[in-house]
Amino acid sequence: MTLSATTLLHEAYLAVTRRDDLAFPDHAHFLGYAARAMRGLVVDYARRSRAEKRGGGIYELTLDEDVAPTPERAQQAEQLARLSDAIDELAGLQPSLAELVDLHFFCGYTFAEIASYREVSERTIQRDWQKARMLLHHALLDDSAGS
Repeated sequence: MTLSATTLLHEAYLAVTRRDDLAFPDHAHFLGYAARAMRGLVVDYARRSRAEKRGGGIYELTLDEDVAPTPERAQQAEQLARLSDAIDELAGLQPSLAELVDLHFFCGYTFAEIASYREVSERTIQRDWQKARMLLHHALLDDSAGS
């Protein structure tokens, strides 16, 4: 199973528009929600791929339709699921850092764009990014040590 960037964008759009109860006070809040929706879609595909492989059917997650499935891709899917879990933990501690990861990593926004949305300096975003990466790194190390 492949997940192209176009499919991901369409699925995220549908996830947002299916909810009648959503209201966003500003563009930044909308982007944060959209980023979480995109991460959820990518991770769901990765988890489904991993579950199907263990059950006998093989579905691979690729973000490029022309890339052949490999065992490395299955490992990447598992790592992506672990990363998502770590981001969820981070959201419980510092939601703004988790949103930053979603916006930058899953949506591809630059630090300058995120700084503009949040109305802070780009340097503030860079410091937050470093902090988020450090916290995620520790969470992933703790997770692998516990496995």
